[in-house]
Amino acid sequence: MDHNEAAVDHGEAAVNRSEALAARFEEHRPHLKAVAYRMLGSLSESDDAVQESWIRLSRADTGEVANLGGWLTTVVGRICLDMLRTRQSRREESLSLSLDTHVPDPVVSWGDVVDPEHEVLLADSVGLALLVVLETLAPAERLAFVLHDMFAVPFDEVAPIVERTPAATRQLASRARRRVQGSAPTPDNDPVRQREVVGAFLAAARGGDFDALLELLDPDVVLRADTGELASGLSKVVRGAKVVAGQAAMFAEGAPRTEFAMVNGRLGLVGVPGDEVFSVMEFTLSDGRIVELNILVDPARVRALGLPAFRA
Repeated sequence: MDHNEAAVDHGEAAVNRSEALAARFEEHRPHLKAVAYRMLGSLSESDDAVQESWIRLSRADTGEVANLGGWLTTVVGRICLDMLRTRQSRREESLSLSLDTHVPDPVVSWGDVVDPEHEVLLADSVGLALLVVLETLAPAERLAFVLHDMFAVPFDEVAPIVERTPAATRQLASRARRRVQGSAPTPDNDPVRQREVVGAFLAAARGGDFDALLELLDPDVVLRADTGELASGLSKVVRGAKVVAGQAAMFAEGAPRTEFAMVNGRLGLVGVPGDEVFSVMEFTLSDGRIVELNILVDPARVRALGLPAFRA
């Protein structure tokens, strides 16, 4: 074999290794997207984090890596941690960015069945109410909680990412867990009950039936509307059944055509006044009543979700 033939063989072998590595990465992509979504609450940023993990993998020497999935999980966790810290610094520098009214990106499937491509992303039915609480955690707390409590990554593996000891990392997760358990409602995931309550809510809102709305709403219900226009005062958080019932009538007026859709694995409503999606509403039910409503009405972010026009 001459020098040229050897070079060709070496090049082909390198291509084959690269293709094999890419194929193995694609096997882990859904899992990595699920990790990133829980860490960031943003679909586009989750895609960016996963893509960055591929770049790091392609440049790394992984010959000694026995568990590629675990390696990639910690890499994407570290990337997300850096993104969260940058986001936190940006919020601290700007008065126009608020956590109170921010609604994380919803995952939407038309009809009343979750799209197969969303199943891994929402394997444990991560609702917007939980993501809202995760947004209030410090970046390191969120990482420890997500990786350990949601994906069973041992504290020994999480600790180097947050640059703490395993014992200190365990405390981070414990603090986050207490915050989540104290703030995020425990949802009812009975699809039949969801259909009954969401359908009744829509009918009552459209009909302006205030008393019927009060029957459906928990006394301490929270409604969060993110219009992307914080300075104008349109983004808001309101609490209490009477106030939320009044807001529901306004929602019905603003979105005369409303369709059912699966939003983060639960039945929700999508406003479609024309052929394009205008708003996405997610309901959290507990003990048969609505305890939280999260509505995304930010035109730029709704467009960024890339939802197709409504299909009957």
